[in-house]
Amino acid sequence: MTRENPIPLSVITGFLGSGKTTLLNKLLQETQMANTAIIINEFGDIGIDHLLVETADEGIIELSDGCLCCTVRGELVDTLLRLLKRLDVPNVQISRIIVETTGLADPAPILHTIMSHPVLSEQMRLDGVITLVDAVNGSNTLEAHEEAAKQVAVADRLVLTKSQLQPSLSEAELLLRRIARLNPAAPVIDLTSLNITTNTLFEKLFNCGLYDPASKSVDVARWLRDEAINENSHDHHHHDVNRHDASIRAFTLTHDIPIEASAIQAFLDLLRSAHGPNLLRLKGIIQTAENPENPVVIHAVQHLFHPPATLSEWPDDDHRTRMVLITKNLAPEFVERLFNAFIGKVAPDTPDRQAMEHNPLAIPGHTAK
Repeated sequence: MTRENPIPLSVITGFLGSGKTTLLNKLLQETQMANTAIIINEFGDIGIDHLLVETADEGIIELSDGCLCCTVRGELVDTLLRLLKRLDVPNVQISRIIVETTGLADPAPILHTIMSHPVLSEQMRLDGVITLVDAVNGSNTLEAHEEAAKQVAVADRLVLTKSQLQPSLSEAELLLRRIARLNPAAPVIDLTSLNITTNTLFEKLFNCGLYDPASKSVDVARWLRDEAINENSHDHHHHDVNRHDASIRAFTLTHDIPIEASAIQAFLDLLRSAHGPNLLRLKGIIQTAENPENPVVIHAVQHLFHPPATLSEWPDDDHRTRMVLITKNLAPEFVERLFNAFIGKVAPDTPDRQAMEHNPLAIPGHTAK
């Protein structure tokens, strides 16, 4: 059965040595982490000796602060299902789940697991992806490993670690500009500068969805952050085509007029079926022609889409259709032309225009519009 309030699940990723263990240890000190289940690769990586209460069955450790800690010894699905089964035990509560990936992992398969599994998708909801970037080695890691660039690109929150060890201010600025080009919509949190005694870390990392707990309302601007992408598009910093992250692009699609639901569905279906592996993330709010006062929210990771959600009203005065896309080896210009074709902005390209105007069999007096 579908849970009335699905358990939020966050994925913590980052390349080898980026500081995932340090982040988890800091999080375990925060009071808001009570009743959180943490899935890690090895118990030994987490400093839980002072928090250990008892070892439960099937590799689950109960901590004194109310957290449950699990290792991924088999399939992730099996571990998550065992956690759900624990909810049948009296006095066991799970308010949040955190999954830590291995340093070499592409987080997309983990997201697919939660979004596509018939039980997990009804009992849990993806809150967000938290990607750690090592300030000292981050540039070299992005240079050498394609997985690191994808980890940054799919993130909802970016955490900068070891910034106090960074050699120079100029190198720090270059790294920040680089990750901003990969994913300008994700806020960057400097782990070194945070005061971890006031639950600051928890508040900054979690609740990445549409609903803002602080304002207790739907906050599309906070979730979509399309303005950040538009601002970043003015940065024409040189792209080295040999770099792993050069092929990853973040951009927006907008439209001022309500769109027929069938047209937007056809566009998304084609994008998903033909280019799904290159569609790293997509978020959007759509104004449909059939129901313009009730916007539809869409969210996708590669070829898998969350079920669309219809809002009871527009959260602000901006009623445009807006979509934020992060793609790999998929040119923004091509996606925009595809989008325009489905919403009625079809215009012949240069070869078509030449064929229509210079074809000897063309209708006399016909001019391409």
